[in-house]
Amino acid sequence: MAAICVFCASSRTLDKRWLDLATETGAELARRGHTLVSGGGRVGMMGALVDGARAAGGRTVGVIPQLLVDLEVADLASDELLVTDSMASRKTVMIEKSDAFLTLPGGLGTLDELFEVWTTATLALHRKPMVLVDTDGFYRPLLGWLDTITDQQFLKPGGRDLLTVASTIPAALDTLEAQLT
Repeated sequence: MAAICVFCASSRTLDKRWLDLATETGAELARRGHTLVSGGGRVGMMGALVDGARAAGGRTVGVIPQLLVDLEVADLASDELLVTDSMASRKTVMIEKSDAFLTLPGGLGTLDELFEVWTTATLALHRKPMVLVDTDGFYRPLLGWLDTITDQQFLKPGGRDLLTVASTIPAALDTLEAQLT
């Protein structure tokens, strides 16, 4: 099956429902036979994500910069842990190692990763599918802004269409799988 990269929060102070969503995502990826590519951390949603995948028998690949390894947040239980020299090179390796991208709720780091992947797709540097999971309208304000900048021609409609939005994990994975075939 596919190597699917998941972007999500690594905060230790999140509400349990976000951790549960991440656990569910990891487990569903594993049940469907996909390899999980993640940011290589073991805390917050990222930790719940990899734990969920492994609990369901899935394979995990973590990509983490040395500075985060030094902070002792690396997921040392990963089947494969790739250590990079910077956050920028981490994103490059994540793109190279993945067939598709799924974005869960998150903060600045999550958005940075999403926009890097999306920008490189608009430049035709890759043709890998991307799905944003808008659970409980988490990304509604961002989606409104994206529609506005598309309407004002700061983002071409073709570029906007590269990002698919789903409200549930099963719908998101169904979408990715359909785009991968």
